[in-house]
Amino acid sequence: MILIADSGSTKTDWCMGDGPIIHTSGINPFHQSLEQIHLILCDELRPQLPTNVTFSAIYFYGAGCIPEKSPILQNALQNLFPEACIEVQSDLLGAARALCGKYSGIACILGTGSNSCFYDGKQIVSNVSPLGYILGDEGSGAVLGKRLVGDCLKKQLPPDICEAFLQTFGLTPSDIIERVYRQPQANRFLASLTPFLSAHREKPEIHQLLVSCFEDFFLRNIMQYPYQNKPVHFVGSIAWYFQKEVKEVAQRLGIQTGKIIQSPIEELRNYHRN
Repeated sequence: MILIADSGSTKTDWCMGDGPIIHTSGINPFHQSLEQIHLILCDELRPQLPTNVTFSAIYFYGAGCIPEKSPILQNALQNLFPEACIEVQSDLLGAARALCGKYSGIACILGTGSNSCFYDGKQIVSNVSPLGYILGDEGSGAVLGKRLVGDCLKKQLPPDICEAFLQTFGLTPSDIIERVYRQPQANRFLASLTPFLSAHREKPEIHQLLVSCFEDFFLRNIMQYPYQNKPVHFVGSIAWYFQKEVKEVAQRLGIQTGKIIQSPIEELRNYHRN
C-alpha cells in the first residue's frame, strides 16, 4: 500500500490506495520543527489510518519542502513508518506530476501564492522564482487581495464597490493597515478577500482588475518558458474559481491552456498508480 500527501501550510490531503481522502493540519518543514510535525503525524494522521496496513512507500508533496528542510519531514515520517520508502518533494513537482503526468508541459500553482515551472515529463527543468507576494506572486490570491485593497483605499474603484467591500468584511481602513502591517500572515488575510472579487466579477472595474493581475502572471512568468507549443496547466483555488478570466487572458496572449484543477491529490493518486 502507498500513501500520498499534498500539503499546504494550513491543510494536508492524504490518500492511500483507492481509499478516501483524509485530512490533517498543514505540514511545512520550513516553519515547523521535527517535534511539531511528529505531533501532527501521531495525533492527527495515525488515528485515521487502518492499524493492519503496512505502507511500502510514502510520497509527500508540500510547501516548504526545499532540499535544506526536507530531511526534517523525512525523519518524522521514517520514525512513524520505518518500513516505508519515503520521497519528499516540493508542491511544485507535485503540481507538475498531477497536471502533466509523464508528458512535458508548463505547470502552474495559483492559490494563496503562485508558482510555475517547465516540466519535461520527469523533472522540473526551469522555474521562474515566484518571489512572494511583496515582490512577485502575480495572479495569486494574496496579490489579488492586495490589489483590491489598494484600489479601494486609493479610490481607484467606484464608491459603491469600495463601500460594499468594507461592509462585506466589516473592515475599516485602520483595520486593514493593522492586519497587513502589524499582524502575522498578511498574505492569508489578503487572499481571504478574493471571494468579493468572485461575487462582483461582472462589474467592469473588477473584471479589469482580474484581467490585469492574470496578465501580469503570464507576462512575468509563463512567457519566460518555451510556451509556444506547450499547454499551460493550473492547480489551485484561484485558478479554479477564476478560470474564465485566466482563459480569457491566455487566449488574448496566444497561450494554450490545458488542465485546470482545484486540488492535485486525485491526479497524484493516478500518477503513482500508473
